[in-house]
Formats: sequence, C-alpha cells, structure tokens
Amino acid sequence: MDMNGSERIEAPIGIVWTGLNDPEILRQAIPGCENLEKTSESTMAAKVVLKIGPIKAKFDGAVELLNLNPPHSYTIAGEGKGGIAGFAKGSADVALAEDGPDATILTYTVKAEVGGKIAQLGSRLIDSTSKKLAGEFFSRFSALVGNPEA
Repeated sequence: MDMNGSERIEAPIGIVWTGLNDPEILRQAIPGCENLEKTSESTMAAKVVLKIGPIKAKFDGAVELLNLNPPHSYTIAGEGKGGIAGFAKGSADVALAEDGPDATILTYTVKAEVGGKIAQLGSRLIDSTSKKLAGEFFSRFSALVGNPEA
C-alpha cells in the first residue's frame, strides 16, 4: 500500500519538527497508541491497539528515525507484530517546508505492507482504514503542536 499527501500545520517549522520527535506528542496523536517511549536517540518502542474491519489487534512495535535532516525531513520506519492478527511494517518519508513564519507544510509518502489475518481483509478496507487513521493522526498532531499549552 502506498499513500501520500500534505498537511498545513499552524505552527512554525521548529515546533513541528520538535513535535515529530517528541514521544509524548506522537503518543497522543497516533490513533490507538497506548505507549510510546524512546529507546535511543533515533528509536522508539510502541504499543498500539487498532481495529481494522472485524479484527482488533494489539501491536508491539519498534520505530526508527532515519535520514535525519533537522528541521526539514526524516524517514520514519517501523514494524509491528499483532500476534495471530498478523503484522504491519512500513516507512514514511516526511518533509517540512515553511509557509510563512507561523505555518508549516508537512508532506509525506508512506509505503506499508501487512500480513496475516489483516491482509486477508482486502486492500480496499486496509487502504480506507489507513487513510482514516492518517487523517486522525494529522488532526490530533496539528491540534497538539498548534497549541503550545497542550
């Protein structure tokens, strides 16, 4: 599955970059994320519960930040195992560009792969669920980084 898009975030590029590297902000923004903690400067461990169609699964995963070019871009790569439900792995290339002094355009390209029972649900359901989850993530992320008191 491939997906790409862009979002305008009402915050300066430095704040958006900091948010993209802050485990607490990411934990709050990622739908279904129960836990996200840094294990090193460029890796994090995550626990995420997702419902895709009739399947609800808890994923234990690892996330790695690669190709770091602060505050302009990075690649976030991860893999999660959901027991009998299957697995998900993928990466996203994320780029930030200033849109005036108080806004940032975030552009992303995602490549993902699923296996196990989840893969049997069909690509249409997986694609629509992925787009919905991405929309929820960006809505929450924008609210968190656009509001410094959060």
